[in-house]
Amino acid sequence: MDEQDTVPIAELTATIRRIFAAAGLADRAAQVVAESLVDADCRGIPSHGTMLVPMYVDRIRRGSVSTAEIAATVVDLGAVATLDGGNALGQLTGDQAMRLAVTKARQFGIGAVTVRHAFHFGGAFRYVLAAAEQGFIGLAAANTRPLMPAPGGAAPVVGNNPLALAAPVAGRAPIVLDMALSEAALGKIRIAAAEDRAIPATWATDGHGVPTTDPAAALAGMLLPSGGPKGYGLAVLVDVLTGVLSGGAFGASVAGLYADTTVPNDCAHFFLALDPASFGAGFADRMRDLAEAITSSATAPGVERVYLPGELEALRHENARAEGVRLEPAVRAALAETARELGVELVRAGGGR
Repeated sequence: MDEQDTVPIAELTATIRRIFAAAGLADRAAQVVAESLVDADCRGIPSHGTMLVPMYVDRIRRGSVSTAEIAATVVDLGAVATLDGGNALGQLTGDQAMRLAVTKARQFGIGAVTVRHAFHFGGAFRYVLAAAEQGFIGLAAANTRPLMPAPGGAAPVVGNNPLALAAPVAGRAPIVLDMALSEAALGKIRIAAAEDRAIPATWATDGHGVPTTDPAAALAGMLLPSGGPKGYGLAVLVDVLTGVLSGGAFGASVAGLYADTTVPNDCAHFFLALDPASFGAGFADRMRDLAEAITSSATAPGVERVYLPGELEALRHENARAEGVRLEPAVRAALAETARELGVELVRAGGGR
């Protein structure tokens, strides 16, 4: 695998599953997490894909991430619930929380679930897609350690808190919005640093708040919010919906993913499901009309077509199914080293080792 430019999805997923199983996860849980990470790579979101495996494994081995599969119920009242993730992998508790939100939405028209004492849940698109594919509008959000300053500030006060929404569309894939509220995800800067590659000056500042193209300086500095005060304001409200609302950690109480892997990340999550049928019939058909109006709209000179939110990622996923997943050399090397440390043989095409 480490000699290839691309890796078949099944091969990469099987290797990652074996790594997590060797780290102590049950086979089902290891498969879920592996599929989540590979799916992010397939969609062209490598910052939430295979590159996370070494850090996840390091945290499991150091005890700051649990190998538990199920979050504990703290509150379950009508359309709302709060879960305690117990520092389990966020893909596992996130799937559980969105399933519960959808179940509640079937009964009440709306379901809202928070998760406290959680861990990184990968790409937020996973959870909103799960809702939209069942006919529901989905929303998912998470908070992170402070990475961005307030406008005019010189210290990080809020995370780049990811936010995702999805809605079902009759006859076509759901519309999906998945974004961190910084101009770029921290994982993209880490990839650039590993490859000794410059970053755009709009992504981050150095430790003094000065915009920088040096990824190493950016990792020691602050991320810049997307859209300036708009991204900053949204990030603050995501912190409210996740950490503050759940009774979990928020602001500076959320720990970094990489700084000290012996300390629990202790982030928080929020999941919402809405049943469009509760508002009247025909929602998915109206969504189709909206989607067709957008995709058939006039284009600027030299532009072939316009895309719906999430459509490019869906197309990349289809291409990856046929062509495999391309991993950057640094990511391939780190995955191979983690496998070696755990005594896991890399899976080869066709299921061999």
